[in-house]
Amino acid sequence: METDDFPLFIRKIKEFTSIDLALYKEAQMKRRLTTLRTKKGYDTFLAYYEALTRDKALFHEFLDRMTINVSEFWRNPNRWEVLEGKFLPELRSANRNLKVWSAACSTGEEPYTLAMILAQQGALRDSSVLATDIDDGAIEKARRGIYVERSLKDVPVAYVQTYFKQEQTVYHVADELKKAVRFQKQNLLEDRFDSGFDLIICRNVIIYFTEEAKDRLYQKFSKALKPGGILFVGSTEQIFSPAQYDLEPADTFFYRKKGK
Repeated sequence: METDDFPLFIRKIKEFTSIDLALYKEAQMKRRLTTLRTKKGYDTFLAYYEALTRDKALFHEFLDRMTINVSEFWRNPNRWEVLEGKFLPELRSANRNLKVWSAACSTGEEPYTLAMILAQQGALRDSSVLATDIDDGAIEKARRGIYVERSLKDVPVAYVQTYFKQEQTVYHVADELKKAVRFQKQNLLEDRFDSGFDLIICRNVIIYFTEEAKDRLYQKFSKALKPGGILFVGSTEQIFSPAQYDLEPADTFFYRKKGK
């Protein structure tokens, strides 16, 4: 008979990886991982955990399911158009050498979208582009920069022609972009953040965290931004009391760090 050993699984995963699953919404996370666990043939979370510690491929599949590595270029295109037409020109008018960060970048579509826009504006060479994720497998895919056609469905045609090379059924990101984006592993909830960012993009990730974890993240993001810097969040991640984080609304799903 199956017992509820999910709390024990949470503790062991934190000891093994420093990932605190208790900071994710429990019902969603437990349902998602139960589906994966039973699909793999494990009756309990303890048995699943023991297998994860021995099987690298199984562990990476766990990370992939936990972090929801679903991404695409130009996701919610009208918001990227606002970034392209409004905020990047504003930020560049104040500082030609932009420092930007794509947090929880998944398989790279988001930071490469940003890099394309910067390149199109002649700003990529002068910019520092950091992209981070907790999943080594996702980061490796991002570094390879190879994508299927459906990932590009919202990319403007001119950008596809300029920044991708088609090879049979897949598209390769231009070397110019790959060289410009620095990918590295990071646990958003546990690791320290760098500071002095002009722009931080973190979209469609925070929705999965508890209110306590969200509060911690927004505080950390605010401290990582320069005064006047921009935080760009996902379409389901409106910040209802931005002032408590020293942020103010700048546009729909864009927040500006107070001060200059």
